[in-house]
Amino acid sequence: MQIQLLPSSFDDQGSANAAQRLTCFVIDDRVTVDAGSIGIALNEAQRRTIRDVVVTHPHMDHIASLPIFVDDLFGELRQPVRIHATSEVIELLKADVFNDTVYPKFDELRNEHGPVMEYVPFQLGQEFQVAHLKLTAIAVNHIVPTVGLLVSDGKATVAFSSDTAETEELWHVVNHARHLNALFIEASFPDSMEGLAKASKHLTPSMLRAELNKLNHNGMDILAVHLKPAYREKVIQELNELGIEKLRVMEPGRIYKW
Repeated sequence: MQIQLLPSSFDDQGSANAAQRLTCFVIDDRVTVDAGSIGIALNEAQRRTIRDVVVTHPHMDHIASLPIFVDDLFGELRQPVRIHATSEVIELLKADVFNDTVYPKFDELRNEHGPVMEYVPFQLGQEFQVAHLKLTAIAVNHIVPTVGLLVSDGKATVAFSSDTAETEELWHVVNHARHLNALFIEASFPDSMEGLAKASKHLTPSMLRAELNKLNHNGMDILAVHLKPAYREKVIQELNELGIEKLRVMEPGRIYKW
C-alpha cells in the first residue's frame, strides 16, 4: 500500500511546501481519504485513475476542492466520481455544497457517457469495499459528524484518526485488527493551546500521547498530520520531545509504502 498526503501550500516559486492547510490522502493512486486539495494537487496520472473519494467529515479543509475536481472532469468521465460517506455527511454535502447555489447538484447531472457523480453511503462499524480496499468507519469525537477509518488492502493495514479529540471506539476497533502498519493521527495545536484544542475537538502533542496509550499495537509507523500552519514548528518540537519511537510528522507530497 502506498499513501501520499497531497500538498496544499506553495511558495513564491510555485513549489509545494510543508504547510498543510487542506487534507487529502491518496491511496495507491486510486482512492482518496478526504478531498481538500484533490482539485489542485493531483498529478495527471492520478487525475485519470482516482474515481473514489471517502469523506470523513464535511469541514472545508477536507472537501474544499472536491467540487472543482468533479467540475474539471465533467466532460471526460466515463464512470462517476463516487463519494463514500455516512448518510448524515452525504445529506450535509447535498445541503451545503452540491446544492445548485455553491456548486451544481452533480449527482443529478450526466455527460454523454452517463452520471458524473454518485453518493455511496456506508454504515458505521460495518466493513465496506472501495476499489481494492476494505474499510471500516468508526465515529470519533469532533464537532461535526466525523469518522476515523481502518483501511486494508489484504496485506497492509492502516488507520486514520481524522479530526478528533479524545476518543475511544476507534482504538477499540484498531486494537482488534490483526496487524497495524501505520497510524495517521492528528496533532493540530501546541500544548499551550489545549483549551482551544478541546473546544474545537482537536489534539495537542500531550493529548496525542494519551491517545496512543490506548493502543495495544507496537512498532507501527505513527504519522502526525493536520498541524495548523501557524503553530507547525512548535507542534513539531513538542512531538519530538515526546520521545515516541517511530512517531514523525508526515511530509506532504512524499509517498509512503507498506
